[in-house]
Amino acid sequence: MDNHTPMQKGPMPLKIVSLCPSNTELLAYLGRLDDVAAVDDSSDWPPEVKQLPNVGPDLHIDMDRVEALKPDLVVASLSVPGMERNVEELKRRGLPHLVLASNSLEDIANDLLQLGEALGETKKAADLVRRYRAFLSEYRERAATVAEPARLYWEWWPRPIFTPGGANWLSELSELAGGHNVFADLPEASVQTEWEDVVARNPSHVLLVWVGVQTKNMNANAVIARPHADKTEAVRAGRIHVLEEALYCRPSPRLLVGLKNCRRFCIRRCFLPLTTAIRSLAADGREPSFNFSIPNIAAGTLASFHPRSTASILPPTACRPLFG
Repeated sequence: MDNHTPMQKGPMPLKIVSLCPSNTELLAYLGRLDDVAAVDDSSDWPPEVKQLPNVGPDLHIDMDRVEALKPDLVVASLSVPGMERNVEELKRRGLPHLVLASNSLEDIANDLLQLGEALGETKKAADLVRRYRAFLSEYRERAATVAEPARLYWEWWPRPIFTPGGANWLSELSELAGGHNVFADLPEASVQTEWEDVVARNPSHVLLVWVGVQTKNMNANAVIARPHADKTEAVRAGRIHVLEEALYCRPSPRLLVGLKNCRRFCIRRCFLPLTTAIRSLAADGREPSFNFSIPNIAAGTLASFHPRSTASILPPTACRPLFG
C-alpha cells in the first residue's frame, strides 16, 4: 500500500503538520518539534505543543488551513476509524504526507523508524527503537513470572461499550504488566459489546480509559450502578481505576509510562519463583529505563523523559484507584 506522497530530494522537511496526538508525540521523541508548524486540536504533549496553531479535530481536519501552510510533510494516521478521509483529501490535494497505522507495540517501533527515515533521523530513530524494544523485553521477562494474571477490562467508551480486542496494543500491554485483557480472545482491534458480556467475563480490574475524556469527567459510580456489576470481582473488591487515556489510547512510546503504572496493580497477584536476574532487579527496586530528551519549544532547553518519574513534562500519575 502506498502510504505517502514522495517528497523532493534534498533538505529534510522543515515545516511539518501533525494530524493526531500520537504523531505529535513521535515527532517529539525524534526531536523535531521545532519543525512542527501546526497540530490537531487534541495534541497536548509535550505541553508546549498546545501553543502551536491547530488545524481542527483529528476527524475533521481543516484541509484548507493545512494547505495554506504549504507544509513539507503532513503526518497522518489511520489509528481511528474515519481518519481515512484525511488521507484521501491529502492525496486529492497532492500534499506530501506520511500515513502511520499502528495496532501493536511493534507497529509503534516501525512508525518511529518510518518517520525517522522521512525526516533524515534514521540514526536517532534506530537508537530510540532499540531502547524501546529493550524496555518491552524486560517487562516481558518479568511477566513470565506471574502465576495468576490480573483479569483486566479496558473501557474505551461507556455507551455503547467499546473495548480493545486481541489485535490492539492494550492486549499486549496487559500481558506485559502481569495481566490479561478479558476480551483478548476476540481478534478485532476494537470491539463493541454489551455490559452483560463484561460481567460474564468477571474482570478483577475495571480500567476506564474513555477516549478524549479527562479523568475528572469519568464516572466510576456509573459502572457500579450497572446491572449485576456486583457479580464481578472488580466491583466487589473496589478495583475500578480511572486512568489517563492519553497513556493508553495513543500509539506512541508514552504507552511505556502507562505500562509501568498498570503493572503497579497487576503485580499484587501470586508470582512464580523469580529467576536470578529478575530477583536482582526486584531486590534493588530498579525498573527498566527508557531515557532520552525532547526539545522544550518555549524555553529552547532539553527536558528529560523517564518512565520512573513524573517530571514536569509528564502528566500526573495515570493510575488512580477510586476504591480500596
